[in-house]
Amino acid sequence: MYKKAHLLSVLVMISLFAGCASIPGSSVPDNINPVVAQKEISEDRLLNCYIKIFNPGKLTDDPEKKKGLSPEIRKAESRFMPIHLKYTMQKSGYWGMVRVVPDDDTGTDLIVKGRIEYSDSETTSITIEVVDARNVIWFKKTYRKTVTPKAYNNTEIEKKDAFQDLYNAIANDLADYRNHLDPGEIKRIKEVAEIRYAAEMAPDAFKDYLSKDSDGIYHLVHLPARNDPMFKRVVAIKSRDDMMIDIINGYYDNYYRGLWQPYNDWRKARIKELVVMHKIERQALTREALGIASIIGAIVLSLTGSNDLAARTSTLRNVMIMGGAAAVYSGYQKKKETELNKAAIEELGNSFSSEAKPLVMEVKGQTIRLTGSAEQQYRHWRQILKQIYAKETKIPVENSSSKTVPNPSDIDKQPIQR
Repeated sequence: MYKKAHLLSVLVMISLFAGCASIPGSSVPDNINPVVAQKEISEDRLLNCYIKIFNPGKLTDDPEKKKGLSPEIRKAESRFMPIHLKYTMQKSGYWGMVRVVPDDDTGTDLIVKGRIEYSDSETTSITIEVVDARNVIWFKKTYRKTVTPKAYNNTEIEKKDAFQDLYNAIANDLADYRNHLDPGEIKRIKEVAEIRYAAEMAPDAFKDYLSKDSDGIYHLVHLPARNDPMFKRVVAIKSRDDMMIDIINGYYDNYYRGLWQPYNDWRKARIKELVVMHKIERQALTREALGIASIIGAIVLSLTGSNDLAARTSTLRNVMIMGGAAAVYSGYQKKKETELNKAAIEELGNSFSSEAKPLVMEVKGQTIRLTGSAEQQYRHWRQILKQIYAKETKIPVENSSSKTVPNPSDIDKQPIQR
């Protein structure tokens, strides 16, 4: 009986302490140095890369872990993270134009997509998928990093984030894959990207220039002549599209700069709260475990031995029960203190949400809110480009959407999507 009760007390303590091990670890090591090109790369070997605004993912369903987080913060992170990744990639010297785009884009050599799996200022987990213009998946990988409050020391806008190791790891993997491509593959990716864009603008004119195999990979059948007037018009349209993407990136950059300080302050305050919470939770669990063990020990004494032993240990058993109950209550009080810290985190989250303003841009004097509408607005812009091309070539536009496509002259009349 004594051995069973002792085993029970040990199991109770193990189960209580197991609750502490709930913080995700890191798959990304510390102090990752960014891979930088040792010499300038010729323009014909530089791939252009678009980074799509990240999928914000879902907040955890656990109400305890969700406290202090909000969909608004996650949406802000879905823009912040790809923009900071852009700055990290630009410093490597391996890429041509690196831009953040609000939607899938067929006008680039390479597109990077991300999904935020978890983010709470202490731990960030992102799944990255990289696909080139041929529809070849370079890799799909989840990057996870847990930091301490010290990581927020000496951060610098555009250069060093608290999770810089994570961004460096992604950029290094991209550079490593790119460096394993031979010049012929790089050339083919760029050519396929050009023809896919042309086929999107004018499917009837350029659809036969590409084939698609059973794996969904695009192959170049032949190239149009460089002096082909229809292709020259596509090149001109693409330059206008690039200008629009540059405008969007200018506003994303402004958004990032405006977001940097409140977001960094929120994360620094929140991680300090999390550290305090973890410490209090460990203390609470320790007190509860010791209290329960003491109570179980008192019960064991009452169930084992003779009546004489029970009588002689009655005072000890009472002390153990009372002390155990006090320890359990102390642990409960510590948990209540944790709730106060979680409430403080929620308040910080609400404060951040009110400071993170939506991204806005001006088009012909009309203010357009990009929050919730950047993707739609960009799709409208693409349809406008198709109309411009159709007008110049007299080729009808194939519109897969049942919605009315706005005329180019009506872009400033588009309603603001909220």
